Amino acid sequence: MADENAKPRRVNLSPVATLTALVHEEDGIFVAVCQEVGTTSQGATLEEAIANLREATELYLEEFPGTHLGESMVTTFEVKAPA
Repeated sequence: MADENAKPRRVNLSPVATLTALVHEEDGIFVAVCQEVGTTSQGATLEEAIANLREATELYLEEFPGTHLGESMVTTFEVKAPA
């Protein structure tokens, strides 16, 4: 039975940000970069690199909570290939 005089409990919901991971393979290791925050990590697999980047980014944002999360834009450009 609910207590009518009980104060409602506050539930703190953490905001979630969707960030971009730019990943490339370098010497058999996956390197992941979050352009919006500037964090970088790596892993033996793509999944591990993303998990490590998530952890590094969360730790960075805990340490620097006022960090502005910039917006990334993805585009392409052309270069002349060597003959």
